[in-house]
Amino acid sequence: MSNQIASPVVNPSGKTRLRESLERAKGRGGPSVGQWLEFPGYTLARTVASLGEDWVLIDCEHGNIDDHNMYLQVGAISSSGVSPIVRVPAGDPWIIKRVLDAGAHAIMVPMCETKEQAENIVKAAKYPSDNWPQGLRGAGAMFAPAAFNQTGRDYVLRANDNVMVCVQIESRKAVENVEEIAKVEGIDMLFIGPNDLASSMGYFAFDHASIPEVQQATEKILQATLDAGKYAGHFALSAEIAAQRYKQGFHFVNCGADIIAVTSWMSTEMGKLKGLINEAAVVPTNSSNSNGVHKNGEK
Repeated sequence: MSNQIASPVVNPSGKTRLRESLERAKGRGGPSVGQWLEFPGYTLARTVASLGEDWVLIDCEHGNIDDHNMYLQVGAISSSGVSPIVRVPAGDPWIIKRVLDAGAHAIMVPMCETKEQAENIVKAAKYPSDNWPQGLRGAGAMFAPAAFNQTGRDYVLRANDNVMVCVQIESRKAVENVEEIAKVEGIDMLFIGPNDLASSMGYFAFDHASIPEVQQATEKILQATLDAGKYAGHFALSAEIAAQRYKQGFHFVNCGADIIAVTSWMSTEMGKLKGLINEAAVVPTNSSNSNGVHKNGEK
């Protein structure tokens, strides 16, 4: 693990680590892979960002991460040479503005269900320009340039191209509208949230992998995304599932989450410890030793 500060912009053209990894994935050169943060903390983010991934996602929807910690973690991740992605709690323009001003290389917006919602998300993420006259983002990003290794001027001029927009497809309604959502200009990636998708279809969330209807919907989302020339992402909590989804055709996968790593490792070790202690506590059924002499020395 290195403590060296690295530039988050990985090539001379200004492409972020995230964008470059997605282009690699589209060429089937390996997935764009990252980790999920549910816990707050600069040090945690700095530690996770040095583990070799392309990006780290800061979960402000379900994670215990407030605005203050989001800013700290964006800085910790970007200064490690890895792309910070922030999952916002909702697609409100003011939330998107805060996250992008902090320096996020991409936003992930949950529960996008219609073309109109996708269009509004894009508007909130874009500065007004010749290419994006409908853009609504305010020009006040004082902290974001550092996360892209750019001057303030360069950041504003290039942010519309550098910052990526990802929407989550995670409901029956979203699946019905997925072709229209995928075609929205400015949407870079569609990401499947399998737990909510299963729930919206009337199933228990954690059973999604074994439910044919959910897997059929997954295939439909993937195909619509690929047909539109966009990047496709899928949630995964293990190397095996991440590899499976990449082989299926997805470009973007996580390979775990901090809370899963902590609870899994600690519970496994606790189980091992209990087993070792139980083995040591086994008392022989015969109190005599092998030569027939009792512990008190008498025969």
